[in-house]
Amino acid sequence: MAAADIDLVFAQPLSRVSDFKFSRDVANVFDDMVTRSVPFYVEMQRMIGELAGDFAVAGSNVYDLGCATGTTLIELDPLVPPGVRFVGVDNSQDMLDKCRAKLVEHGVKRDFDLQYSDLNQGCRVENASLVLLILTLQFVRPLQRERLLQDLHRGMNDNGALILVEKVIGEDSLFNRLFIEHYYDFKRRSGYSDLEITQKREALENVLVPYRLLENREMLLRTGFRHVDVFFKWYNFTGIIAVK
Repeated sequence: MAAADIDLVFAQPLSRVSDFKFSRDVANVFDDMVTRSVPFYVEMQRMIGELAGDFAVAGSNVYDLGCATGTTLIELDPLVPPGVRFVGVDNSQDMLDKCRAKLVEHGVKRDFDLQYSDLNQGCRVENASLVLLILTLQFVRPLQRERLLQDLHRGMNDNGALILVEKVIGEDSLFNRLFIEHYYDFKRRSGYSDLEITQKREALENVLVPYRLLENREMLLRTGFRHVDVFFKWYNFTGIIAVK
């Protein structure tokens, strides 16, 4: 990996830590950042691909909301049927530019559309057999989350699936504290310094607002999804699949 691709966004002391944004600097190192910051990220991507193959239907759309640099769509490409159209949505044009370049670089030939949109304003989906929210819903303002899920449910086909990966709060304050401590140990093993961990935590404090796992599950059920289950759990990270 080139030095320019390594995440050093919070490596130097900052006089003032601003709210985290998916800026060009972040987009340039995002693949390194997410791999080193999210436990079992590569394995989760593999699992998402397997599940996508179970639900994506030829002639339908697969939406990746918060598609970032396109890693998940690239993973899905060989695993879903021909005739499935990809729609990537993000509120960072820098991420979308990276995504487009990576899809071309990896030889994705299927029809795809990349859209700039703020999910806090809702999102219209159509003919969707699969919708992905991979580490995305946690960045949507809490008051807007259920409305967003209602939008998605409305535009999904019957028996379509929604895959949600989120950072979550422990159900009990004791476990939550322990989970967070072990997560920071993971980040240290990934090469992040205590300074980087502290400054990024401050930057995310007002931007990433996690729910408890059960809160996410209950919200999906209220929205109208018939089947909801957990397919991944590591301390304060979880993967949930819901079927309309």
